Amino acid sequence: MQPTRPTAGDLALRQNLERHGLVAILRSRRPGAPLVETVRTLIEAGVRCVEITLPTPGSLEAVAELRSPLPEGCLIGVGTVTESHQVEQVVAAGGQFIVSPVYEPGLILAARGKNIGTLPGCFTATEALAAWRTGATAVKLFPAEPLGPGTVAALQGPLPEIPLVPTGGVGLSDIRPYLDAGALAVGVGSPLVGDALDGGSQAELLVRARKFVAEAAS
Repeated sequence: MQPTRPTAGDLALRQNLERHGLVAILRSRRPGAPLVETVRTLIEAGVRCVEITLPTPGSLEAVAELRSPLPEGCLIGVGTVTESHQVEQVVAAGGQFIVSPVYEPGLILAARGKNIGTLPGCFTATEALAAWRTGATAVKLFPAEPLGPGTVAALQGPLPEIPLVPTGGVGLSDIRPYLDAGALAVGVGSPLVGDALDGGSQAELLVRARKFVAEAAS
């Protein structure tokens, strides 16, 4: 049992991930990337949880635009959050959760204080347990690619109460193995988004995203 009481933000994120099994991750270095259009395409395809990384130019502005209004049942958050003061920026933009590549206790505590969910990045059982005890919504297993689904199963043995979200190098064919191993959900970036943020076809993204949604739901 988690020693801290989950906030409403925790419950909303955890229930979303449990139901849909997928976090779509948008990351770009390109100013003017079509973030809002891409997120709307993903939502049309059935994606219900989207992360836009903070270093992406225009990330917070896109979150603010998408939040008014965001379709019912959808969550949008901000990733690559590494400093506590960034939590304030996320909340001001309307972000509903934060994701980090690292486990930093202050981030979790700051987010809990603002009633938004958290997915801290962890690579070891020790980090995962510490993050969970601090009050993380779930643990982002990162980078997942060198670990694989077997690590999820191994962690779920002694630590079954910790929900895991493998992220990093997760493609379409990896989704079921991770979920079948016990993961709560998976985080998927470029294999899903492709070149959509670089001017690629939104129609092709729609088709591709529907495959990811179906795989996570199957």
